[in-house]
Amino acid sequence: MTMLGIDTDYLQKTLAKLLEIPSPTGYTDTIVRFVTKELKSLGLDAELTRRGAIRAIRQGSRRKGARAIVTHLDTLGAQVKFLKDNGRLSLVPVGTWSARFAEGARGTIFSENGAYRGTILPMKASGHTFNDEIDTHPIGWDHVEFRIDALARNFEDIERLGIDIGDIVAIDPQTEFIDNGFIVSRHLDNKAGVAVALTALKAMQDEKQRTPVDIHFLFTIAEEVGVGASSVLTPDVASMISVDNGTSAPGQNSSEFGVTIAMADQTGPFDYHLTKKLVSLCREHDIRFQKDIFRYYRSDSASAIEAGADVRTALITFGVDASHGYERIHMHALRSLSELITAYLGSPVEIKRDFEQSKAGITGFTSQRTTEAEQELTKDAVNDDLGPQA
Repeated sequence: MTMLGIDTDYLQKTLAKLLEIPSPTGYTDTIVRFVTKELKSLGLDAELTRRGAIRAIRQGSRRKGARAIVTHLDTLGAQVKFLKDNGRLSLVPVGTWSARFAEGARGTIFSENGAYRGTILPMKASGHTFNDEIDTHPIGWDHVEFRIDALARNFEDIERLGIDIGDIVAIDPQTEFIDNGFIVSRHLDNKAGVAVALTALKAMQDEKQRTPVDIHFLFTIAEEVGVGASSVLTPDVASMISVDNGTSAPGQNSSEFGVTIAMADQTGPFDYHLTKKLVSLCREHDIRFQKDIFRYYRSDSASAIEAGADVRTALITFGVDASHGYERIHMHALRSLSELITAYLGSPVEIKRDFEQSKAGITGFTSQRTTEAEQELTKDAVNDDLGPQA
């Protein structure tokens, strides 16, 4: 199979549009509408769950044994915990992220009366007032507050603005696209994954790629709080690949270039056979890749399995520096992911037993290699590898 062409201009422009749309978990209606419209422009009609998870099916040669590509639309954010007597707001995080990255962030609070702008500040923000205490003040969500850009001098003023406990705060992405291909922004997790999935779909549509089974493009709305793909899969789906961020950091093997294939996360190993196939496709199509394991990480795949879905799962990622903070990625990784997705979706189905959810007997069931590896430990071979003194 030849490699499909990837429209990187579309990828970047789509990512920029996605990043402009606030979508913290719990406030995703706007981005659901945008992605549904984008799918329509690419030729697919979308189905929505009650709360707004998206399923768009591209027809293949058969329905059973379908393949799914899943990404999530929701991002990190915050909620109002209580209204303070000083006219500011106490916050709790939506999703797991550090108050270190919240300090100084601009954001929008969505109240019943409409949106207000503001800034998350440490409680001791002014050096002219607190001197060195600004550097010794504790870090944490109990030590920051939201300053509203409106007349809010006290508790009563906040009430008059219509702001209340539970109102959601979206954090500005502060996006920069650098000429050398780097992209720096909040919420690349997982707006970049959404852009990759849409770009892969565009390539398939542009080149009228035929696939052996139906393809389900899934977009979830609560991955950051652990719900993810728990309620959007249908029984026809036999394998599902999550597209999300990898963690480029000390002690990790992820990279901001190429595809990072996750071998396991905190919920355990990903499917042996599906992961092996992805690695083979990278080698076959000369797509740069590396493998990694994530200890403090879960994805849409975990929520699907925990909800009882009997599907093979895998996770392919773009390496992110400073994940869940002010993140950085590179276009090379996003293009590589799009290439791998199209290669996978167009590839033959090897495990035809997966067309059925269950089947009597062992015929057609998979096997894993357990034979001893061949190795040559002659004196000459050892000397060649280790030198004459071995």
